[in-house]
Amino acid sequence: MTIGSTDNHDNGSPLADTPLPGATPLLEVNNLRAYIGTARGTVRAVDDVSLSLQTGQALGIVGESGSGKSVMARAIMGLMPPRSARSGEVTFQGRDLLALKKKEKLEVWGKQIAMVFQDPGRSLNPVVRVERQLTEGMRKHLGIGRSEATGRALQLLQEVGVPDPQRRLRNYPHEMSGGMRQRVMIAIALACEPDLLIADEPTTALDVTIQRQILDLLRRVQKERDMGMMLISHDLAVVAGRTDRVSVMYAGRLAEVGATRTVFDSPMHRYTHALLGATPTIDHTRHAPLRVISGSLPDPTSPPQGCRFASRCEHAQSDCLTPGPVLESVGADHEVACLHPVAPHPVKTLTLSGR
Repeated sequence: MTIGSTDNHDNGSPLADTPLPGATPLLEVNNLRAYIGTARGTVRAVDDVSLSLQTGQALGIVGESGSGKSVMARAIMGLMPPRSARSGEVTFQGRDLLALKKKEKLEVWGKQIAMVFQDPGRSLNPVVRVERQLTEGMRKHLGIGRSEATGRALQLLQEVGVPDPQRRLRNYPHEMSGGMRQRVMIAIALACEPDLLIADEPTTALDVTIQRQILDLLRRVQKERDMGMMLISHDLAVVAGRTDRVSVMYAGRLAEVGATRTVFDSPMHRYTHALLGATPTIDHTRHAPLRVISGSLPDPTSPPQGCRFASRCEHAQSDCLTPGPVLESVGADHEVACLHPVAPHPVKTLTLSGR
């Protein structure tokens, strides 16, 4: 499939990517907490999150802006800001990432785990040509010479759909469009053939056509290389049809986890249901008001003891204000942290073809 083609996405079946019993996850996160000190108090950005990702699997992390998605990704990578603290367990290929020293982290970053940041304009060095930014990681981690690294850089730019790659190698980032810069970021992330790719809002500020091209590119490369991929977005349409499993995050905690088709077809957490209901669809009645979720995220410096969505939930009851709830299984590969979940029945929301 060429970049920008109109071929259908590989929606797949939830069973197709179900790990074999006893299979060791590529990435396993247990009880992860990431707190950041601010002038207003300690922000509990990620508060007791557990998830796993298998080799060759794509996991979507969705939720409103401010729900803790990006902080969770940075906590996994060990890229936390000053005055912050992490706790819990993050195991990658059996190795504890939270226990790594700085030198050991440098061996993992880029070579085994790579990250595509949401703003290529700030992530790329503005005074360094694309060639150097593409090749320095390969030369360091793979131990190859300059000419071989340049040849691999050309191949990577071709793979991610950059036209005239020979000329683009000599460009500075400001000489390229936003879409081209994001493709370069993806090429840099793929340069050392990592086992895990974390894509944090990779289509921010791009127009819809370029968004689809970038998302299709990520999914295609992930499948071809059999990588694990974590795709983070505030937009449910972005992960629809491009992930095998999805985790819905709200106010630092996971609200619902499961196979993408299951969660999209039969959402059970009141927050997931509200998110899907607030997403415009092609059959939306003309001039009819869009549905919205009233209220706002709770203060992350003093989150409520009970369900963090309770203050915005039309179905909240007194027990929703008591400590909890926790994720509980409601079916095959489907967990929900809700005391009064939506009755399991299909809803008509987004198609799995995505955006």
